[in-house]
Amino acid sequence: MTTIEAPRSPIAPQKRRRTNWEKWGWLYQRVSGVLLVVLIFGHLFTNLFLGQGVRAIDFAFVAGKWANPFWIVWDLLLLWLALIHGANGMRTLINDYTRRRFRLVLLTLLVIVTVGLLLIGTLVLTTFDPCLDHTVASQIPQCKA
Repeated sequence: MTTIEAPRSPIAPQKRRRTNWEKWGWLYQRVSGVLLVVLIFGHLFTNLFLGQGVRAIDFAFVAGKWANPFWIVWDLLLLWLALIHGANGMRTLINDYTRRRFRLVLLTLLVIVTVGLLLIGTLVLTTFDPCLDHTVASQIPQCKA
């Protein structure tokens, strides 16, 4: 006699090993969104409300800010979280509104652009040297030595 399993029986072991990427993408959107709110408001507060506001933001301001490793890490987190958050949202839209080969092309372009922007942004933040610009170096305390 053949028995039929109850509908609420556990999932078969071979299906349990698959990673639910949609669930992790959804969770990432929520967690990164909360972190981005904190990072963005911290960024806006330090750049716009402390000191002289927008008028003070120039090359020397950014160079002085990036002389502190704390701000490099802050901006790296902001860059990575925001770019991946946006790419994950675009991935969802592409999956919802495109089909087959066009979907594959758009997802491939999305990955290439996202990885490229992450690499360029990370390279700028980690290798930035304000002392290379001799016209502004006199305004930056770290370059006077």
